[in-house]
Amino acid sequence: MESDIRLWLADIRRSITEIYEFLPEQRSFPLFQKDLKTRKAVERNLEIIGEALNRILRVRPDINITNARRIVNTRNRIIHGYDTVSEDIIWTIVVKELPKLEKEIDSYLL
Repeated sequence: MESDIRLWLADIRRSITEIYEFLPEQRSFPLFQKDLKTRKAVERNLEIIGEALNRILRVRPDINITNARRIVNTRNRIIHGYDTVSEDIIWTIVVKELPKLEKEIDSYLL
């Protein structure tokens, strides 16, 4: 695997780890909603994940990462359509989609 791709995969992995570290211990949506700093930190890491994946797709469009294009689109929406991003969408991504992405990324980094 190309070294740039490994670096971008590592960036994605690091951002996933940071998201989990920022979340409240209870993993409670109401606590997440009340914590502006955590919400912003999670959004920033989702931006990084989307940008790293966008770079990977430019080099290896055939890479097998589930919902890769949707992840990039989410990054674009957070950055360019920031006023249309809701807390519940971010929470759903973190709780339901991030664990799947984490497993896929880990399989590439092994």
